[in-house]
Amino acid sequence: MHRPLRPSLRQARGRRPLTLAAALALLAGLTATAVGTTSATADDPHTARQAEFTAAAHEFGVPLPVLEAVSYYETRWEAHAGQSNAEAGYGPMNLTNLTTAELDADGLTTQSPRYADLLKAPAEHTAAVAAGLIGADTAAVQGDETQNIRGGAALLASYAKGYGHGRLPRTVDGWYAAAARYSQSTENKVAQVFADGVWDTMRSGASRTTQDGQTVTLAPVRGLHPNRGDVRKLGLKEVTPPKSSQKPECPKSLNCDFIPGAYTLLDPSDLADYGSHDLADRPNGDLDIRYITLHSTDETYDGTLDLFRDPTYAAGAHYVVRSEDGHVTQMIPTKDIAWDSANRSFYQHSIGIEQEGWATHGASWYSENLYRSTAQLVRYLAAKYDIPLDRAHILGHDNIPGGTESGVATQHWDPGPGWDWEHFFDLLGAPIHATARPGSDVVAIKPGFAHNKQTTTYCDDVQGYKQFPGPYRSFDCPVTSTGDASSFVPLYTAPSTSAPLVADPYLHPDGSAGTTAMNDWGDKAPAGEQYVVAERKPGWTAIWWGGTKAWLQDSPQHPTTVPVKASRIVPKAGKTSIPVYTTAYPEASVYPADFVAFEGGTPPRAQLARAKYTIPAGQSYVESGPAERTDSYFAIYYDGSAPYDQHDFVGQTKVYEIVYNHRVAFVDAADVDVVPAK
Repeated sequence: MHRPLRPSLRQARGRRPLTLAAALALLAGLTATAVGTTSATADDPHTARQAEFTAAAHEFGVPLPVLEAVSYYETRWEAHAGQSNAEAGYGPMNLTNLTTAELDADGLTTQSPRYADLLKAPAEHTAAVAAGLIGADTAAVQGDETQNIRGGAALLASYAKGYGHGRLPRTVDGWYAAAARYSQSTENKVAQVFADGVWDTMRSGASRTTQDGQTVTLAPVRGLHPNRGDVRKLGLKEVTPPKSSQKPECPKSLNCDFIPGAYTLLDPSDLADYGSHDLADRPNGDLDIRYITLHSTDETYDGTLDLFRDPTYAAGAHYVVRSEDGHVTQMIPTKDIAWDSANRSFYQHSIGIEQEGWATHGASWYSENLYRSTAQLVRYLAAKYDIPLDRAHILGHDNIPGGTESGVATQHWDPGPGWDWEHFFDLLGAPIHATARPGSDVVAIKPGFAHNKQTTTYCDDVQGYKQFPGPYRSFDCPVTSTGDASSFVPLYTAPSTSAPLVADPYLHPDGSAGTTAMNDWGDKAPAGEQYVVAERKPGWTAIWWGGTKAWLQDSPQHPTTVPVKASRIVPKAGKTSIPVYTTAYPEASVYPADFVAFEGGTPPRAQLARAKYTIPAGQSYVESGPAERTDSYFAIYYDGSAPYDQHDFVGQTKVYEIVYNHRVAFVDAADVDVVPAK
């Protein structure tokens, strides 16, 4: 319901509000000339949000492309049913209202030095300001999307007038400073990055259907040339990153800083006792960079920086991305090896990116700013190190297997079901899409994140943080997510939703069925991963999965897969089954005798097949890349003085990486044949 403007405000603006019906009529006329493929009528409920943008833009004198682009960059036009996101933001315009309840829920206490500052920070309370501008109450702009959009438009207009001596800009480019101010950043560069993103959105245009079924379209705007120096009108801080001899390895479009992670000798009497990464010289020699691994911090941004600067924490990452504004901090040079995924065969060849958020609450923490910054960073790194932009090389921590028998079950599963892989690969410019004809023997999982509602449960006591006291946070148990947008499809033992869920033998050693628990990754096929089709029945597709046949719902009316071309791995003829490995360590003969003696007399890091994983004859799995020689990098002493220190031992054995279940794995090249894509 529209709330009437106070007469004084209406007279001051000098224009009459556009009713929703009038906006729909106007939009119908606009789409015939400006949008082309989108039509809107008063009888079409799916274009109501588009009409609300049109009405608010007209009412407050904001160019419609600017209003739509700001909203798109903030929320992708989502209303979230009036619920707040991780930034305490509401509605399509991300108007904020941070309360003590929000801070308490996020695990901050009144003893935290940030508690009082956050409660009075203007950036965390834009909803009240916007409500005052339109003569509404704060609750209205939080829960009513019409008032939310009106409030956001009024706020933009007030910023523009503040920098235009009370007058609105005459051109679209003139709104650049107002858009930068809308970011609520206190730093010049961060505000400029936000405004640049808004202008890039206008240049390219955008169109999408939101999670609640609203279709919004922004036609491309030609001839945009903003004066980026207008950001100086905001009077924000020019922030100098902490002094470091290392410059951040980042695209110019991001405002990155470099804060060194801990590389510290813990015990002066023991050169092997150090943290929290290994020095190397990647990608020189055989130690190339093959992967980029995405994580969720399960901690605040500030808390994560504290942990990674604590050498006793014994873990780190190359980059950390903040949720609020997408700010990127590099902590370890990419030439060095971060201890980030508990499997050396992967992390010695990977760049790790931690993203502020919780795997259990991902969808609310993974902001659009975070998606965009991470995507820009991944594109930059992939180009620099020639890493393919596909799900075999852009991995989640959840895609990396445990490196030991016990580690398979305890390996992390972030960034979790709330990470939208489909949207992320769209931002990478490498969308998950069909590359083969229907009926292909290989499919990629693509359920459509927004419409793929799944119920999951989880109990997270954050055991790993308990030795590091507050502000590190833990959740009460259990955490239940009912019908949330998700990036996976559940897998069943038969083509029926009443059949048991597939169970991974390491997660369910007692033979019990899989569950809906978030960390029960053994029955969840993640978006973007590719699998070989084992069988089809009406409404269902079976894939080869972890040594067995797993069924997922998939129909022409509600597709959850797309056909793709990919080479397949099959056991060599005559073999009844072949072993599966979760590491790619070289044969023992590559280690010199003096090195073995130094290490204690036994060949270190032996390659062992996983006891509960095999590939029986007749099954087939997608090849994730060419065969690679096995290797293992040893960094032993803090100062590099041990025999063969900071050296990569490379074997003669070759392995193929495959998509085995939710995670990837390896098979010996001598055990398999490759069936080319067709």
